[in-house]
Amino acid sequence: MLKGKHIILGITGSIAAYKSAVLCRLLVGAGAEVRVVMTSLAKEFITPLTMATLSQHPILVDFFNPENGEWNSHVKLGEWADLYLIAPATANTMAKMATGVADNLLLTTYLSARCPVAVAPAMDLDMYAHVATQRNMESLRRDGVHIIEPGSGFLASGLQGKGRMAEPADIVKAVEELFSEKKKSLEGKHYLVTAGATIEAIDPVRFISNHSSGKMGYAVAEALAQRGARVTLISGRTALDCPKGVERVDVLSAEDMYNACCERFEESDGAVMCAAVADYTPATVADQKLKKGDGDMSIALKRTHDIAATLGQRKGNRLLVGFAMETENEQSNAEGKLKRKNFDFIVLNSLRREGAGFRGDTNVVTLIDAESREELPLMSKRDVAEHIVDKMEHLLK
Repeated sequence: MLKGKHIILGITGSIAAYKSAVLCRLLVGAGAEVRVVMTSLAKEFITPLTMATLSQHPILVDFFNPENGEWNSHVKLGEWADLYLIAPATANTMAKMATGVADNLLLTTYLSARCPVAVAPAMDLDMYAHVATQRNMESLRRDGVHIIEPGSGFLASGLQGKGRMAEPADIVKAVEELFSEKKKSLEGKHYLVTAGATIEAIDPVRFISNHSSGKMGYAVAEALAQRGARVTLISGRTALDCPKGVERVDVLSAEDMYNACCERFEESDGAVMCAAVADYTPATVADQKLKKGDGDMSIALKRTHDIAATLGQRKGNRLLVGFAMETENEQSNAEGKLKRKNFDFIVLNSLRREGAGFRGDTNVVTLIDAESREELPLMSKRDVAEHIVDKMEHLLK
């Protein structure tokens, strides 16, 4: 769930800061990339060296590096993150968040963050129960901040009660649940996804096909379903299991896929065209196995229906996403396909890039629309699917 996620971990001046070291290690161990922002007082409780070692990134405390004047941009941090987690969050910091005070890097980053924000409060029981703290927390909840409730137990003051920062494992679980909640954002939508290779029969034994495993399309279908969308997966031949909550329609040939897409497209909110569909199919299919002769054999081929172009002509207000697998002139070929087939955006991957292409579990893609292009680094196909669905959501908004 957290693999590849960008998480800012904010640490404020509380004795519970020692737990932030364990929390950071758990987040990194789960596959997240963690950047740590500390207040000046937080350094009195846990050293920047400890957090830099665990996060594998330099720690940010001040607005700029006094040694060389390098600026620590809270704006870029806010754009980078998938989640801003402040743990521990003191009563003082939450009060400033609730009223928009921006007197340190941690707070300016909060005000710049475009991602979900979560706080794990930590303080003495009387401070936590105080009407001012409860009022500030309620204000943060109304602003959309997620509160990870503190636990009860022995406190630094020697008293016992509610105010202990939640245990690191429980915070990680809460973070995972937050990402799950995000994925219900497409509830009520219905998308078609095509995936896998088509099979074009030559005779009862032989066929024309390609190397597509269907992994990319299945990952997109799963990502859409996890965000609450109803998904119809129109699948060519593959060895993959159908993702949970997805309706799968099995097809064999390009003609079968064309008919299945046309039949279901009108009732959908859009489609992601990920299948590797044959452009040509044998003009005739032999009833019996073709026997080997002494000379060469030629097979006449005819053009198949262009599924993407057909849906592009019919799309109306629907969202249509295409794929382009290229071996030369990648960008110009992809941009031409984007226009010809009336896609909202196209996913370009090049067989010349190591780690990209058929059968593997990773991919290297570029997302291209009429106004921009976004090159993504090598990542798992599951993470590529998340980026594709993120872009779909962005266009829907």
